[in-house]
Amino acid sequence: MVDTKVELCGVTLDNPVIPASGTFGYGKEFAALYDLDILGSISFKGTTREERYGNPLPRIAECPQGMLNSVGLQNPGLDAVCSRELPELAKIFHKPLIANISGFSIDEYVECVRAMDGQDQVGIIEVNISCPNVHNGGMAFGVDPEAAASVTAAVRKATSKPLFIKLSPNVTDITVIARACEDAGADGISLINTLLGMRIDIRRRQPVLANKMGGFSGPAIFPVAVRMVYQAAQAVKIPIIGMGGISTAEDVIEMMMAGATAVQVGAANLTDPFACPKIIEDLPRVCDELGIQRLTDIIGIVN
Repeated sequence: MVDTKVELCGVTLDNPVIPASGTFGYGKEFAALYDLDILGSISFKGTTREERYGNPLPRIAECPQGMLNSVGLQNPGLDAVCSRELPELAKIFHKPLIANISGFSIDEYVECVRAMDGQDQVGIIEVNISCPNVHNGGMAFGVDPEAAASVTAAVRKATSKPLFIKLSPNVTDITVIARACEDAGADGISLINTLLGMRIDIRRRQPVLANKMGGFSGPAIFPVAVRMVYQAAQAVKIPIIGMGGISTAEDVIEMMMAGATAVQVGAANLTDPFACPKIIEDLPRVCDELGIQRLTDIIGIVN
């Protein structure tokens, strides 16, 4: 019997498979298809302080082996998530959640983290620092080590729960950002967020997306994600949640060998709503084939 349990900062998961924020909503649609309690955890839809309607349409573009999205953090806002969405989610999922939060200023990040700190079903808080800093010319917090550290230090004071910082891959050296977050008090790192991409409609001679550029995700980015997880794992001592193009049990094993303790499945949920349960069901078979008795034995074994 393969032991698929992993631990993230004191939070034990039955398996390392977690639907990624923004690809699973609040679980309602998927709960109609299968028992959500088979999942390791759920990173629910990214939450901002105010309700956001997102970017103008069109905001999805298909690509070979992936997709572009420019949804723009559409969500009902902090109050609605805490008062309505989380109580509803508690009826269909009975394990600790990962609360993904975003902000456009440090104050907004702090307010969102403090609110999630008070939610009993939230076990881990995941802070997306790919948002533009409205007080610093629109540069994303996550592309500058000082800005990343400033957000991390501020939200660290707002919660006693495990704090994972979700990093952008759109940087020259991911290790510098990862170390800055670790030094500022992060308990863990989540990576990678989407790569920046663009498609052009050659008949209209216009960008496909209304926002021109968007986040590129899907199987095509998996090698980039593995590389960045490996680099970050070599640079920090805190656990990593790896993500980016994962769609099979073999991908999970590869990402964990690179240094991830758990993984998030994103775009695959949008093409196959059964992606996560299929991966979870297949994990023991793949482990048996590879002679793996405990998943924790393979975390970061590639040096």
